[in-house]
Amino acid sequence: MRIGVLALQGDFIEHISTLKKLCVKAIPVRKPDELKGLNGLIFPGGESTTITSLMYSSSLFKPLKELAQAGLPIMGTCAGTVLMAKKVSNSDVSPLALMDIEVRRNAFGRQVASFETELPIPALGDKPFPAIFIRAPLILGTSPEVEILARLPDGTIVAARQGSKLAIAFHPELGSDLRLHGYFLEIVTGHQLTVQDGIHSEVKKLSRKAPIPAD
Repeated sequence: MRIGVLALQGDFIEHISTLKKLCVKAIPVRKPDELKGLNGLIFPGGESTTITSLMYSSSLFKPLKELAQAGLPIMGTCAGTVLMAKKVSNSDVSPLALMDIEVRRNAFGRQVASFETELPIPALGDKPFPAIFIRAPLILGTSPEVEILARLPDGTIVAARQGSKLAIAFHPELGSDLRLHGYFLEIVTGHQLTVQDGIHSEVKKLSRKAPIPAD
């Protein structure tokens, strides 16, 4: 399995380290040809306006969006969630619009207002997840197609999934709990199996339609 990590700005090194702990090959992505052969991709935390600008200047914006629309599994954390949103309420950043979510940048205030909390995420089991919030966004709203994975006690949405796309408002890569990255890898594996099943189904259809050669 090959998982790319967008390595233009932000804490991509921490994501790469986490993937290595899970015995997964992590590929830093800085240019379009490094997208080839990936099974999944992670957008790290950082500065969403800077990352977006660098995606354009490095000619990554268009191929990233095309791969995502073709079904490539993607996880965005913190600023990565902003990049994945269809709408950003308080910024002129141009997101990739990969999920039917609306987000607000820096929703919890400046860096001095950072906090860590034990966050219930039922998809990961009964044990709460140690979620680290640093200048984090929040998810203001979603379409019915989006599955909400986690909320803060006041109801604020901080994690969501839509098909093969995963939006996480906090920083799982900064802690020692590997479960969220493991959950994303399960999504990647499930997507691969679905694609393989589709290919096998098409091959069977073609084989049934193929003419029987004459003697």
